Amino acid sequence: MPTVNETLQAAAIGHAIDLLHLSNAEVRKIIALLNSADAELRAQLILAITNLGAESFTATHMNTVLASVLEINKSIYASIQETMVKSVIDLAKYEVGYQKALFTEVIPQQARVTVSLGSVNLDQARQIAMARPFQGKLLKEWLGDLEVTRAARIRDGVRMGMVEGQTTEQIVRRVMGIKSEGYADGLLNRSRQDIEAVVRTAISHTAQGARDAFYKANDDLIAELSWLSTLDNKTSADCRLRDRLRYTNDTHEPVGHKIPWKAGPGRIHWCCRSTSTPIIKGWEELRLSKGLPESTRASMDGQVPVSTNYGTWLKAQSAARQDQVLGPNRGKLLRDGGLDVSSFYNDKGKLLTLDQLRERDAASFVRAGI
Repeated sequence: MPTVNETLQAAAIGHAIDLLHLSNAEVRKIIALLNSADAELRAQLILAITNLGAESFTATHMNTVLASVLEINKSIYASIQETMVKSVIDLAKYEVGYQKALFTEVIPQQARVTVSLGSVNLDQARQIAMARPFQGKLLKEWLGDLEVTRAARIRDGVRMGMVEGQTTEQIVRRVMGIKSEGYADGLLNRSRQDIEAVVRTAISHTAQGARDAFYKANDDLIAELSWLSTLDNKTSADCRLRDRLRYTNDTHEPVGHKIPWKAGPGRIHWCCRSTSTPIIKGWEELRLSKGLPESTRASMDGQVPVSTNYGTWLKAQSAARQDQVLGPNRGKLLRDGGLDVSSFYNDKGKLLTLDQLRERDAASFVRAGI
């Protein structure tokens, strides 16, 4: 039977994967919102360039005729901000509720009677989502910067095109790209990459902030925190260095090493996917010996669990859970095709398509019956 700390570690890995899926969904939603104004933006951009005229082109005149274009840009970022604010507040509320439900389920009732679980209220959850900066700025500040940067890209694209004597069609393509290329050739594609990084980091930052607040509210129950980084082969150098290292719960001081916590898991760099898991104090330290069943004592040993990486964790899950994480075909390849999790990625950590996997190892598809 797994100990309390082993169960919490397994739950932390599974929850990190669920949060990654949430992050993916949020990115798709925000990118779709950003793209929803493309048709209107393109139409106004064509009209503005036509009105600009090569002979009357000046920076002042350009800013005047681009006013409607930049207003559309400003409006779409206002919508993105409204959507993101709601998402991170909802996430903070969910995360503190999830942690309390997890602790209630995992920690024996005898321990919870002696040491009651602390809570994080809704106002605290809102503060976690909105009032704590990540990578040096608040969410609203990052989104405001992205709107200004995208506006500058539009102006720069038009200015360069006019100076080079390009046609209206060429300038619009330069700014927005073309559909057949997935708009990757346009100046505004960088804005999609920027917003994705902000969305992913805001999600991980908020989730970890909520965890930290819940852990601190239960400092009398939690001995230390363990940094968990090993999700797949895309893990950053900073997170690989800290994987499985322990820190104090209250001030995040290193325990048995000198590697600093810095901003913490989920926030130490852009798009960080690391998380943390609490190490619950042993039954003796919690003074639970009176009338405590032997099975409860065994589960509350206070020991740091043996390291478990993402691949090991996933192989121990049910087929349904594997399919939920990987998709049904990759799930079958894991179970029946002889592939491990690392096989699904290239040497740069990018997930391979099924066609690329088949090209690498066709026999695994035969074994899996795909």
